[in-house]
Amino acid sequence: MPISNDFSQRLYPKLPDIAAHFGTPFHLYDEEGFRETGRQLQQAFSKVEGFREYYAVKALPNPSILRIMADMGFGFDCSSIAELILSRQAGAKGEDIMFTSNNTSLEEFMAAQEEGGCILNLDDINLIDKVPEMPELVCFRYNPGAARSGNSIIGKPTEAKYGVTHEQIFAAFEKARARGAKRFGLHTMLASNECNASYMVQTTQMLLDLAAQIGQTLNIQFEFINIGGGLGIPYRPEEAVFDVALLGEETHKLLEAFSAKQGYKPKVYMESGRYITGPHGVLVTQAINSKETYRNYVGVDACMSALMRPGMYNAYHHIAVLGKEPSPQDPLVDVVGSLCENNDKFAIQRALPKVEEGDLLIIQDTGAHGQAMGFNYNGKLRPQELLLKADGSVERIRRAETLEDYFATLSFEPKAWSGSL
Repeated sequence: MPISNDFSQRLYPKLPDIAAHFGTPFHLYDEEGFRETGRQLQQAFSKVEGFREYYAVKALPNPSILRIMADMGFGFDCSSIAELILSRQAGAKGEDIMFTSNNTSLEEFMAAQEEGGCILNLDDINLIDKVPEMPELVCFRYNPGAARSGNSIIGKPTEAKYGVTHEQIFAAFEKARARGAKRFGLHTMLASNECNASYMVQTTQMLLDLAAQIGQTLNIQFEFINIGGGLGIPYRPEEAVFDVALLGEETHKLLEAFSAKQGYKPKVYMESGRYITGPHGVLVTQAINSKETYRNYVGVDACMSALMRPGMYNAYHHIAVLGKEPSPQDPLVDVVGSLCENNDKFAIQRALPKVEEGDLLIIQDTGAHGQAMGFNYNGKLRPQELLLKADGSVERIRRAETLEDYFATLSFEPKAWSGSL
């Protein structure tokens, strides 16, 4: 979807100078957009006592961005040691962090329990015995199986590698309590980039129903439910914006009904990433070539290694050509990078204004799962990241990779094995 008028009006007039100063390609993020979406989310859940967003670090793991999230009062959803370190460097402590991982190693568990620990969200009943020390507060990720549907990104719940089954969930809490857990949470995440608010309302209802069943069976109360992330954004111009106000209002009603029957209200947590930052980022790249064969191609100086979603998911990202307005006569082109892969395409048969070498293309909605999913195939280097700050200035918040970075792992102490002890 085209970025907001506010974002484009603040960015586009400055973009030629920004590109000349920093060079292309680059990801650029909008601080004002982040903060406005954060305000909207908190307002939508203002009636839900104890609501908290745990920003999904995997979406945009940059220290400058995480400090903005912390300033808004958000916690952090982590699934690796690096994400734990980033979150703690941003000021997160203890239960400011939700650690949700799968196939978790002992090293990762030990890191999660350092520096005051965190909320441990276990993905597998078999992990209970592998936790070095069972914390007082423990949560499990629930997978309802065939009872619910997922979507193309995560897949059907019955085929997803995530979570504890309905048959296992009661035993999981009982086993964790036997190891010393005294406080409990319940989590799920069934879909990614879900644009239907009613689906998320149903997810909230599912968790509350399950919390009531487990509570009655095991005589425990849940401190919180975590309805997961997955709130979608409208990548395509014709798609509607997620109705977060509806989700907040319906969640409030469901909690009131739960409280009337159960005598208490769990807190509600969420771990959105894409919803918070996705619409407020762009990948700016320069046209460096044109090619006319069986199709017309626009070659740019960025490639799939900077934004793999189109190649991986056939995902749509809206593209604007700076200074040129679309018209019904626009030619169809493929916008491509330089990788030795035919899926290195940002757009396929997209109608765009006539692109000339030197034009700036703005690939939109890259504020989540863009730079974070970057890679080095073909020896390509990931681009720099910039932040359009609230005062209108632009700051580099991550430099581009260099050849020295790429070759750094080839400098090491020799180590070999001869085949005998």
